[in-house]
Amino acid sequence: MFSPHPNLADEVNRSIIQSEIEGGVFLNDLPPSTVLEIQTLHHCYKAVLLGGSEAMLSGHPEFCPEPVQVAISGSTWGGSMLKLQFVGRGMHLEFRHPEYPMPIVTSPIQEIRDNVPLPPMELGPCAHGAHS
Repeated sequence: MFSPHPNLADEVNRSIIQSEIEGGVFLNDLPPSTVLEIQTLHHCYKAVLLGGSEAMLSGHPEFCPEPVQVAISGSTWGGSMLKLQFVGRGMHLEFRHPEYPMPIVTSPIQEIRDNVPLPPMELGPCAHGAHS
């Protein structure tokens, strides 16, 4: 259980508590080859974890239409504060793509599913609906 930190602003403490309520997953708690389906407000991503913060990510028509190896930094509440190696509902996923100098930040995460079965050799868009 989180206890508010006296040196953090009330808004920061509220955001940390909200992330505990909404739920999420720390990447370090998951074994390599775990498959996460991350549904954001606009896209559905598939992340095949490789270990640490590394993952093969797909699901965005511009940044990763095909699986690409990225470093998942963690999740943010839309500002500069990052919850490291955490994928959390209601938060924005932040990852580093090898072809872009700046981190990529998604729209808010709506749902996270783990160990989503994949057909052999497919890491494409999520099967649960269209991208919006």
